[in-house]
Formats: sequence, C-alpha cells, structure tokens
Amino acid sequence: MRIAVVGAGAIGGYLGGLLAAAGEEVTFIARSNRDAIRRAGMKVILEDGREITGKGNACSVAEAGPQDVMLLTVKAHQVTPIAPELHHLYRDGTTVVTMQNGIPWWYFQKHGGPYDGTPVRAADPDGTIGRHIDPERIVGSVVYPAANLIEPAVVQVVEGKRFTLGELDGKTTPRIEAISAALTNAGFKAPITSDIRGEIWLKVWGNLSFNPISALTHATLVDLCQFPLTRQLCVDMMREAETIANKLGITFRVGIERRIAGAEKVGAHKTSMLQDVEQGKPLEIDALVGAVVELGRLTGTPTPHIDSVYALVSLLGKTLAAGGGRRLTG
Repeated sequence: MRIAVVGAGAIGGYLGGLLAAAGEEVTFIARSNRDAIRRAGMKVILEDGREITGKGNACSVAEAGPQDVMLLTVKAHQVTPIAPELHHLYRDGTTVVTMQNGIPWWYFQKHGGPYDGTPVRAADPDGTIGRHIDPERIVGSVVYPAANLIEPAVVQVVEGKRFTLGELDGKTTPRIEAISAALTNAGFKAPITSDIRGEIWLKVWGNLSFNPISALTHATLVDLCQFPLTRQLCVDMMREAETIANKLGITFRVGIERRIAGAEKVGAHKTSMLQDVEQGKPLEIDALVGAVVELGRLTGTPTPHIDSVYALVSLLGKTLAAGGGRRLTG
C-alpha cells in the first residue's frame, strides 16, 4: 500500500515510522525535517524505550506522486494552506484519513440529519478545504496517542497507540478494513466505529478545555486536573459541550469525571497547544474551541464558559502572532 503521511511531526512521524518499519511504502510529506528523514529514516522511541526506525521517501506534495492512502496529520489550521496541493497525491480511489483534533470541516457531510451538508466555518473559514477534498475520499479518525517530536525525525511516544477509524456514513468498507489492517500490522490499535462523530466528540470533550486552559496557565494535564478551580472550569465547559452534542444526536459513553480522570492519568504532559505556545507556533484554537462555539450557536445552546475561554485563548493567539512567533515560556 502506498501511504503518504502529510505532516511529519509527532503523530505523523509515529504513524509513518512504524508503518514503514512494517513494510508499507511510506512517503513523508515534510519540510523542516525532510533531510533528516532522508538520511536516517524516522526514529520512534516507544513508551517502553524500544526504538524503531522506518525508512521512507521524504519530499514535497508535488514530488510524491499518486497514493493509495493519505494520512493527513497536519494540525487543523494547517489544512487550508496545503489543501490546494493535495491533488498531486490523488488517483481514483485515493483515501484521505483526517487526523486533526477538534470538530472537522466535514462534520455534517453525509450526516443525514437536519444540518446535513452544513459547513463548519471555524474549521474551513472560506471553504478551501471542502473544495479540494471530496467527502467521498474521507475516512475520519480520532487520534488518542500523545507524542513529541524531540528532534528532527525523532519521535518520543508519551502514551497510547489507538487510532479509531470511521466512514462518514458509518459503513464498514473494504478500504477502511485495509487501512485498519495496515495500522494493526504496524503495532497500532485501529478499531473501526460506526459512529465516528461520537468518537470525535469524546476527544473534543477534553481538548476544548484541557488544551486552551493549559495554554493559558502553562500547566500540565495532571496539574490542571488536580487544581480545584481549573478542574471545575473543565467540568463547566464539558457540560456545555455535552448539551450541544446531545442536540446533535450524540450520547457520550463515559461521564465527565471519567474523562477528566483519563487525562489526569497521562500525568505531567504538556498539551499540544501549550507546546505550540512555548514554541511560538500558531494555535489550534478554532477547530478545538471556536467550532464548538459555532455549533452552540447553530443548536441554540448557551456556552458562557466556553465563550470566555475562547476569548482569552484567541487573544493569546493574536499576541503570539503579533510577536512574530516569539516564544512564550514564562
């Protein structure tokens, strides 16, 4: 199977490294660490300390050629700039596995409910992504592992190996079975769900609170979960989100306290948004928080706690951008 990993950061490197080591034909679409991948491959340091290196091609989108599967692992705000280039990777039947945090641009595609086909503008403000990625190509995914890119082409896995997969219409198809099999063969857990939106909400439930609160406070997951005031803020935000999700037909299979406990068990891990703050990078604000605010408006659901945190983290993002990517570490 020809697999392009678009975005060779922590998650893309983790996936691509292990898939290449398992014998898949992997191409890393990379910029900053392209030379390092070409020289030595993608090294993945697993939770138990074992090191696995996968060798693959590393190039630009235009150089890669048509692929069977595209793992789209760039962050949500990075999809729009790259979307017009992705046609270089397409052939008839090319599958795009979306691996962004937050509410995806395609959320209401093949939804079947009263909002069927409604665009999520927080995730795709001007419709660029929707114009360049046909919903027929898309397989949704929820990324559960935590990992860090500790140096070019070297990924340190913090925790986890599960990537849940789902077709937008809930069907089990030959293509999703093939992708699941390839991931499983590489050492991942890749269950197929008939309710990918429910899985997305379960992940969003934590991301919309843990990520911005950690970015604003510079606290790790365990710290923000154990400090009573921020723990309660997480609960309040998650209650608002649960109301929105329920109105969209989603029922959570775990409770709020269990979801927070799961994050607490990860320990002293910096969320991806906090890492981006410290490195002066753009933040995944709109897909994680702004999209939930948008769906709150769509469903007539008040979201005062989410709105407040969204305002604060949006200003933080603006401050970072105005500083030209200046690192904020204090």
